[in-house]
Amino acid sequence: MEQELSGNEHGWWVVSQNSKLWLPQGELPFGLASAWSLQGFTATPIGEWAGSTAWLVRHTMPRDMGSVRQIIDQDPGLFQLAGRGVQLAEFYRAHRFCGYCGHTMRISGKEWACLCDHCHERYYPQIAPCIIVAIRRGDEILLAQHTRHRGGIYTVLAGFVEVGETLEQTVAREVMEETKVKVKNVRYVTSQPWPFPHSLMMAFMAEYDGGDITPDHSEILDAGWYRYDALPLLPPPGTVARRLIEDTVALCRADRDADSSIATTR
Repeated sequence: MEQELSGNEHGWWVVSQNSKLWLPQGELPFGLASAWSLQGFTATPIGEWAGSTAWLVRHTMPRDMGSVRQIIDQDPGLFQLAGRGVQLAEFYRAHRFCGYCGHTMRISGKEWACLCDHCHERYYPQIAPCIIVAIRRGDEILLAQHTRHRGGIYTVLAGFVEVGETLEQTVAREVMEETKVKVKNVRYVTSQPWPFPHSLMMAFMAEYDGGDITPDHSEILDAGWYRYDALPLLPPPGTVARRLIEDTVALCRADRDADSSIATTR
């Protein structure tokens, strides 16, 4: 799968190392390898976007190395490919040696895996499952400001799945731990690869079932119920959190319109 670049290769260039991504001019490089002085580097094709190959180059550039978050508002498909590259680069960096026998590993030429020729162990990229949930109470949605977020953004609750849990149990536990609120009618919505650092975000909607909000201040700065038409600063478009909020707003508006229609006919 890996090959040395001659300079004539064309496509998107995911240049990554140490969980950082090369973003000259704040964008993912596109075009000929020679146009970006990448000839001589080793690259691996990791997918395709808009008819062009996406290449992973595991290297640190002297400047313009940033976070994949910087392109989160671009097309979801391109963001997903960039995230895949960052995760693969970090996986290969973390598996240079076998965890069982300590010998040097090599990268598989057939699949995304690292192989040990000494003990014949095979390693694949690990994905950490996590949940994210929008909680509705009538015409309100529970939003929180997390300690890890900057800029005053309010969003829905999220957390990692623990050993032995179902996803629904994780939803109930995380909401209770972070806000002391009980939920019911948990239902799956969608999922999103989330390369921070190597998660798969599974999105749910749920309904309020009791309790007063008491934020866990080790993770939550503030939390409250917000009317669907009076929301605080939200996560950027393209995130699954934003989709959950917008879906909840749509449900609230639909219920309001239905109530108005019933009242008009009486």
